[in-house]
Amino acid sequence: MEADLKSLLEDLTDHVDDLTETIDPLLSTPLSATASKLPVVDQAKLYVLHVYALESLLFSYLRLNGIKAKDHPIMRELARVRQYVTKIKDAEDNAAWQNGAGLHLDKEAAGRFIKAALAGNERIDRLEREKEKGKAKGKGKGKGKGNW
Repeated sequence: MEADLKSLLEDLTDHVDDLTETIDPLLSTPLSATASKLPVVDQAKLYVLHVYALESLLFSYLRLNGIKAKDHPIMRELARVRQYVTKIKDAEDNAAWQNGAGLHLDKEAAGRFIKAALAGNERIDRLEREKEKGKAKGKGKGKGKGNW
């Protein structure tokens, strides 16, 4: 039992050392300096990620000390952070849609809209009919004698 506990503590120490090496670059510079180099959406993600990490650590601390975290105000905070994550995701999806991922021009539909809008205009209707008559007369020419 004591040998198992010792090996578990050694594993924990190794994992904490690895974690320290990984997060050291983030901890060595101020968060605002890191965020200022990022686009706005990525800044929001970074801030929300930091808050979520802190809230998760608090949640874990409460659970380890036997406190029912489900009844603790930390749960409201975690839910609030999840809402921010959802808002950021929605903003990204909306931005992608506006940048052309979801936009395209249906030329046939646009033509139908324009034609329907102009249908009540007598002058346009008359010009359209004359244009069609002119095309019909043009098709009839050349089908006569000697035009082979």
